[in-house]
Amino acid sequence: MSKPIHKLFLLDAYALIYRAHFAFSKAPRITSKGMNTSAIFGFTNTLLEVLQKEKPTHIGVAFDTAAPTFRHTTYTEYKSQRQAQPEDITIAVPYVKKLVKAFGIPVLAMDGFEADDVIGTIAKRAAREGFEVFMMTPDKDYGQLVEEHVYLYKPAFMGKGVEILGEKEILQKWGIKRIDQVIDMLGLQGDAVDNIPGIPGVGEKTAQKLIEEFDTVENLIANATQLKGKQKDNVEQYAQQALLSKQLATIDINVPVPFEADELKCREADKVVLSELLDELEFRTIKKRLFGEEPVPGASAAPKAAAKKTNQPEFSFELDFNPALLTETAELPPSDKASIHTVLHQYHVIDTPELRKLLIEHLSRQDEFCFDSETNSIDAVAAELVGLAFSYYKNEAYYVPIPADQKEAQAIVNEFKPVLENPAIGKIGQNLKYDIIVLKNYGVQVRGKIFDTMLAHYLLEPDMRHNMDILAETYLHYQTVSIESLIGKKGKDQITMDKVEIEKIAEYAGEDADITLQLKEVFLPKLRENKMEKLFYEIENPLVPVLAEMERTGVKVDTVALGELSKILEGDLKGLEDKIFTLSGTPFNIGSPKQLGEVLFDQMKLDPKAKKTKTGQYATGEDILSKLEGDHEIIRHILDYRELQKLKSTYIDALPILMSPKDGRIHTSYNQAVTATGRLSSTNPNLQNIPIRTERGREIRKAFVPHNESFTILSADYSQIELRIMAAFSQDQTMLDAFQKGIDIHTSTASKVFKVDLKEVTSDMRRKAKTINFGIIYGISAFGLGSRLNIPRKEAGEIIDAYFQEFPAVKKYMDSSIQKARDCEYAETLLGRRRYLRDINSRNMTDRNFAERNAINAPIQGTAADMIKIAMIRIHEYIEQEKLQSRMILQVHDELVFDAHKDEVETLKTQVEDIMKHALPLGVPMEIGIGTGNNWLEAH
Repeated sequence: MSKPIHKLFLLDAYALIYRAHFAFSKAPRITSKGMNTSAIFGFTNTLLEVLQKEKPTHIGVAFDTAAPTFRHTTYTEYKSQRQAQPEDITIAVPYVKKLVKAFGIPVLAMDGFEADDVIGTIAKRAAREGFEVFMMTPDKDYGQLVEEHVYLYKPAFMGKGVEILGEKEILQKWGIKRIDQVIDMLGLQGDAVDNIPGIPGVGEKTAQKLIEEFDTVENLIANATQLKGKQKDNVEQYAQQALLSKQLATIDINVPVPFEADELKCREADKVVLSELLDELEFRTIKKRLFGEEPVPGASAAPKAAAKKTNQPEFSFELDFNPALLTETAELPPSDKASIHTVLHQYHVIDTPELRKLLIEHLSRQDEFCFDSETNSIDAVAAELVGLAFSYYKNEAYYVPIPADQKEAQAIVNEFKPVLENPAIGKIGQNLKYDIIVLKNYGVQVRGKIFDTMLAHYLLEPDMRHNMDILAETYLHYQTVSIESLIGKKGKDQITMDKVEIEKIAEYAGEDADITLQLKEVFLPKLRENKMEKLFYEIENPLVPVLAEMERTGVKVDTVALGELSKILEGDLKGLEDKIFTLSGTPFNIGSPKQLGEVLFDQMKLDPKAKKTKTGQYATGEDILSKLEGDHEIIRHILDYRELQKLKSTYIDALPILMSPKDGRIHTSYNQAVTATGRLSSTNPNLQNIPIRTERGREIRKAFVPHNESFTILSADYSQIELRIMAAFSQDQTMLDAFQKGIDIHTSTASKVFKVDLKEVTSDMRRKAKTINFGIIYGISAFGLGSRLNIPRKEAGEIIDAYFQEFPAVKKYMDSSIQKARDCEYAETLLGRRRYLRDINSRNMTDRNFAERNAINAPIQGTAADMIKIAMIRIHEYIEQEKLQSRMILQVHDELVFDAHKDEVETLKTQVEDIMKHALPLGVPMEIGIGTGNNWLEAH
């Protein structure tokens, strides 16, 4: 058979845009108007590389749409854990579409389906019509689509060349016998990015072995009795979850999209439109490469070709210009980033007592120096030192190896203790909290004014990533040594840093210290320019040792209490299961969406118009079931069953696993540079998400206990902090009076909105007022309020109107916040913390409305974050100065939790309450709820 002469490239737009945003555009391109064009620039270069090097005859670019897909209706948790789309990507997407169409390439999209479904369908059809098809994406899931004449085309990335994967390469890469087994592998492994669960404990290697032995997921489940131990238990317990995961991972190749070869053909681009767009984006180098000289002003654009009409009008096949590629374009220039191989540097190994003494003498004479620790673990509490790197002059650094023998290691660290603890010498570092915890394990208390480059960049660009590699490329145009080049890629073959040759570590660690030192010199003037020095030096940096001490102290968890709660939940789940079976008249797998749908809609006939997914089974997501709650009592029981099951697996059974073998405590990690609002977040475990709305959820707090009988748990919580800040910012007299006179704010609001006396406010009125009070802070709409209160949108709108009539100062504050953000494209807290809102003037109403809500909320939420951070710093200072045995151990939202010595409780309560009340005076009294108990639940 002769080789097909047509060459079709199908590009997965969002995958390439995200890749460009996080990798290619690490050195962000900011236009003179302040727009970040990194993602657009990276995508454009990738597109040009394909057009120039591969010379396709046909091409199309597929986009996801905002509409939910059949996967979302099948499994409501699908992609639910993904972080919100970065604002810069939201800005980039419309421009990418304009560029694609200016190049004359069709934009392919269809509601209800993802880009991979559209690409898979077209790829299969095109191959049958004689095309060589290349699916261009970094997404490995596309491997399931590969066949003769259909290839996975992975673009060049971080120095790695293009990969073109056919059947042979996919089978080898996945370690399978047939292409369709890619889906079985995905069903077993799951996908953390898309929140596809898979089977717990099954990774790539295990999945390969299971598929090799049992061929498919279905056959594995049918023969689960052949397995042993925990693996057998997991396969049996999570069988339906695996089948669901396989279904979610399957790319639909029967999407009702047309394959019109002529529409995908490459023709001539609209050079004038493209030129104007490149000017707007300030892509001068790309424009020069494409056009050479500027095009003649006023040249007429190429005529627009009408898109062919199809019998599927809902399919978006946008084509504004005649397709075409620009010819005779130059190759893309090589990277101009500096690296350790191109920059003259001196990184010394300091491995003798004499050299260490000399280095310490030099360090002791500095006003400040940068240091970085190399360890054998990313867990700071458990990590052991491998070495220390120092730098105090650009392109120079000193690496001190630390031996594995603990006695020898401690002796060397002790040599550096005086200079590290010298309060007169400033300390510079990247993510210094980690280094401070590690050194505290060796008895070193890092002192002196600190400068954390991660936190400096967090203040300057809160929505960007802040790791050192990205910062080096962004601000120094320097490409750092990859950690994987030393220890290998993640997996069983990856080694720890203590196994790497000292000379290699010295180059790596020395570079880290050197580059961090250079970043400090870049960020300091920017902080001054943006008037953020006070915020940086008085809040963010002083908070670092506070969080380090909290993490290192940890919190004791009562595993017996958790075990008892787990058994109680098992009983609750069994009771709910019995009720559900009784009401349905049949036993079935409640966790199976397929079986649940059949019971509810085929057998019980709860909804004759029940929606089905594209695979033919009924949709049973929470949104679907919630609407039916009033129709039959079984629905509430099913929703309760799901909630308890999630509670048990996510927290009750998981917390004991996270306990440190070193001291039996949980050491959560506080993230200071993650949320754009300034609030702290935490991981391993995520304490911010421990549920407190349900009785069983609150009981989890019962397991958090003092570390011995001489201590008790003390909890201190800001009451209605954001409403109080709103009152201070808006200066609304009614709100101010309520807080100053100690009147319940929700009752006061209800009295005003519903025009009744305070004594006549009903519980329902107060409930509605509470919802609108907190909703207003987040710019709630009539639709949103109506949904929360379960009332008609019109009634909700009337309540909002009544609110603004009674609280005109709040409305004025909200309007002025939006206007201020429109003028400067950022919102700002009382202390100058910024949240950049580049969509605030967008023509896209959805993007603009989102930015406007942030303009209202960010100053309030950010000021609340600043207030509790100041309180934490001052409380920590008080505990240290008074040499108390009590310790601050947790921060969750607006609450601080202490492991308090019983002899110090009364004094601590008084001081904590006073410090929290006066942390950031606003003219509105702050109320602190404070209590003690044998566990966190009792104290709160």
